[in-house]
Amino acid sequence: MIRVDGARLVVSGPATLATAAALIAQAREPLAGPVREVDLGEVTEVDSSLLAVLIAWLREAHAGGRSLALLRLPPDLTSLARLYGVAELLSQEAGR
Repeated sequence: MIRVDGARLVVSGPATLATAAALIAQAREPLAGPVREVDLGEVTEVDSSLLAVLIAWLREAHAGGRSLALLRLPPDLTSLARLYGVAELLSQEAGR
């Protein structure tokens, strides 16, 4: 589900309610360390839980004084982000 490649955290497989807690737990240590990018290009399935996961990761990074770039956002995720009114938050981070 998560692997670290240098400063990049790569998320793969489904990112849904069933996996959200595991994603948060698996990313805790890497996000406290060298990770500055999250690559979502290998995510195979999304639901609104992924938005909550990403917001939690962004909050954690910002609390530590770091930015976190979001890369290769799945189209379904960007549609959900627009629906929930948080697309700007994700696109601001994606542009960093």
